[in-house]
Amino acid sequence: MTRKKTSLAIVAGLSCALALSACGKKEPAKKDPAAQARAVSVVRLEPRAISGALSASGTLRPREEAAVAAEVTGFRVLRVNADVGDTVRAGQVLVQLDPALLEAQIAQAEAQAAQADDQAKRVADLDGTGVLAQEQIAQRRFQAQAARANLRDLKTRLAKLAVAAPVSGVILERTVRPGDLSSGGGTPWFRLARDGRMELAADMAEDDLARIRVGQTATVTLPGGGQVQGTVRIVSPQIDTQTKLGQVRVLLPVRSDIRAGGFARAIFADASESALALPETAIRYDANGAAVMVVGADNRVKHVAVQTGQRGSGLVQIVKGPPAGARVVQNAASFLLDGDLVKPVEAAATAAQPAARAK
Repeated sequence: MTRKKTSLAIVAGLSCALALSACGKKEPAKKDPAAQARAVSVVRLEPRAISGALSASGTLRPREEAAVAAEVTGFRVLRVNADVGDTVRAGQVLVQLDPALLEAQIAQAEAQAAQADDQAKRVADLDGTGVLAQEQIAQRRFQAQAARANLRDLKTRLAKLAVAAPVSGVILERTVRPGDLSSGGGTPWFRLARDGRMELAADMAEDDLARIRVGQTATVTLPGGGQVQGTVRIVSPQIDTQTKLGQVRVLLPVRSDIRAGGFARAIFADASESALALPETAIRYDANGAAVMVVGADNRVKHVAVQTGQRGSGLVQIVKGPPAGARVVQNAASFLLDGDLVKPVEAAATAAQPAARAK
């Protein structure tokens, strides 16, 4: 009996202890969703100046090209004094033709001219005297003139045996070798880039061409990755009826790494246009295309597809998408899903930066 009473007392004590313990616990406080919302930077979809959005690619070529060839035919090349890549000055002898044959002809012509002059002097005072017929006197004078003219012609041809550069510039191509025979026409012996000046010739769409003007600056990226500042020299006055493209030529500075025939790209940094735009970081891309995360009035995000347009200075034009003024998550790489609650923080307006700088 005593054992039973003791067991009942223990059970009663445990029950009381458990009850007291339960009474001492507090229910956990409910979490506030707004307080736990993730802070994200947002930008407004608004008009911005997109600088450097206009670009064009094309081929590097001489601003003005000069050809060098022999003016006399039938003479053997004695020496070639220049090669591809050389910078030459106007009047510099590039090829010397063998003068031996012509020098012999000149010596003979000088003797003939001297004899003809002597014959003409002998009849200088015989006009109207009857000693010689007037026709004979005139013939001797004519022979003297013809001999002198022939001598001048041979000496002129002798001077032409030294084939000189017509302008200063850089030699782009050479086709002549010692021993070659000069001939009229055919392939020029040398091609020169006058003054070493090169330019970029690029085709552009008609709408883009309308935004280019002579004297406008452009940053040109060369095949090797270097960049130079160029100036628009010519804007084509006509559009190709087939391709609907026009050409723009950008004059470049004289540099050894600008080579004719290379491919280059120009960005017209000062050709800016105001349009609804967002920073490039705000655009996300997936299998369905481009999209942005828009923050609604309730601070919840929504995935919205967009159609993009021009790009430049870190901005992307939004052709189709959310309305102007919409708040968009600045970093598209943020791990956000439709309906997520966020704490939006307005980011500073994105300033347009130059698209490229010359090195």
